[in-house]
Amino acid sequence: MLKEFKEFIQRGNVLELAVGFIMATYFGAIVKSLVNDIIMPPVGMAIGGVDFAQLKLVLKEGTPAVMSGEDVVSPEVAEVAIMYGNFINIVLTFLIVAFVVFLVVKMYNNYLKKKEVAPDPAPPKPTVEVELLTEIRDALKK
Repeated sequence: MLKEFKEFIQRGNVLELAVGFIMATYFGAIVKSLVNDIIMPPVGMAIGGVDFAQLKLVLKEGTPAVMSGEDVVSPEVAEVAIMYGNFINIVLTFLIVAFVVFLVVKMYNNYLKKKEVAPDPAPPKPTVEVELLTEIRDALKK
């Protein structure tokens, strides 16, 4: 079993898969930074100085804890909100990643089509000497 596992790990596909996974992880981080740090601030400024990541629909306001000396009179209640601004950021990040993946797949498919379409070159035309030798051979066979 260890021998099979060693053979599996040594195959080129596993290494390529690992490299692809690492590249995709960091590509996702770059796109997330692009959306959150470069695209969304100007969009937020254009709609009135809003930070998209902070846009939310508050369902229930939170309340701080009320203390009476060392005793807690009422505990802290967390705010309940729908964070739709963060959702918009994530959707935009997804659309950018999906578009880039589409472009990569399209380029790969075009590469494969060009590779398939290229016909094999025609064999060179035989020289005069080869044609004469072929005629002599055929004549001798008769």
